[in-house]
Amino acid sequence: MREICVPIPLNDDNQIAEVEVKLENKKQSIFFRLESFSWDITEEINAKSDEITEKLHKIYNLKKAIANYDANWEVIQIFTPAGSAKNIQVLFRKK
Repeated sequence: MREICVPIPLNDDNQIAEVEVKLENKKQSIFFRLESFSWDITEEINAKSDEITEKLHKIYNLKKAIANYDANWEVIQIFTPAGSAKNIQVLFRKK
């Protein structure tokens, strides 16, 4: 399958974008969803936490969010957040 890159302008990290791709020759539609999850752990850790502990907390929280996500959707891509990001974006495809 070939890949395309489609810029989706989101004004707010809490917005959810849904995209439908129609393949005319196969009479098939593929649905994608881009969603943001919290990447902020400032309330969960103490001031003495090291960088590795902070990263592990972020990964654990994201893992929980994905595990509890609608089972009709599968993870396609997890985007790399900026260093100071409060949210992380995940791309899903409908099964």
